[in-house]
Amino acid sequence: MPKLKVGERAPAFSLTDQRGKKVKLSDYKDKFVVVYFYPRADTPGCTTQSCSLSEALPLMKKLKAVVVGISPDTPEKQKKFDEKYGLGFPLLADEDHKVASAWGVWGKKTLYGREFMGIIRSAFVIDKTGKVAAVFYKVSPKDTVPKVTAALEE
Repeated sequence: MPKLKVGERAPAFSLTDQRGKKVKLSDYKDKFVVVYFYPRADTPGCTTQSCSLSEALPLMKKLKAVVVGISPDTPEKQKKFDEKYGLGFPLLADEDHKVASAWGVWGKKTLYGREFMGIIRSAFVIDKTGKVAAVFYKVSPKDTVPKVTAALEE
């Protein structure tokens, strides 16, 4: 699966958020966008990652960036996740994995010796022109905020 590289155009998307609204990457023209992919709403690692990004929203705003989360969950599951933790940013439903595939984050995973296809936890910084400014494949939940912050501050 091809991985995104710094400097190339970020693949466009149009997905439904937790409130049933269509969200497109192009909605954020002239802003930095932190796009992160997580395997499943309301699981320990995904909760750690999402809550740390939520806590960092004032810093993201200061750095002129918005945050968008994407997972294969349904909009309803995303809504429950958002309501439970008060995340405060769009959580997008990529139920058919098309966006995840285009971004190079849908791939083989192994858990307890069993192989399956799933989301490879990743984060990206997209610049104001829609190009990839930073790429973090297989990012740990705790490293997401420090890594995207450092990329935004550059």
